[in-house]
Amino acid sequence: QVQLVESGGGLVQAGGSLRLSCIASGSIFSIYTMGWYRQAPGKQRELVAEITSGTSTTYADSVKGRFTISRDNAKKTVYLQMNSLKPEDTAVYYCAMYMDRVRGIKYWGQGTQVTVSS
Repeated sequence: QVQLVESGGGLVQAGGSLRLSCIASGSIFSIYTMGWYRQAPGKQRELVAEITSGTSTTYADSVKGRFTISRDNAKKTVYLQMNSLKPEDTAVYYCAMYMDRVRGIKYWGQGTQVTVSS
């Protein structure tokens, strides 16, 4: 059974930075696409960024140029470096593991709260 454990969330002032990490256990990590999603209160969960097994990346327009996703297959870890944070980035951030979005998310993490104060 795969477990995804996120860390690195917290409270930060606008303009600040945070780095989220997600460690996977119990799976062949390298073959999967890894994604970061977020859900703000009263809103639907949305894709923030994803990185494929071939390290191609996709970003939501709202985070392009500010966030960077990366992965370390040896450590079974995916990262999300978040810079120039804005209050509208406040949400619970979830790590996800899947083959592709068409086939759907295979595993979710438990989420980590990111709060950006103005």
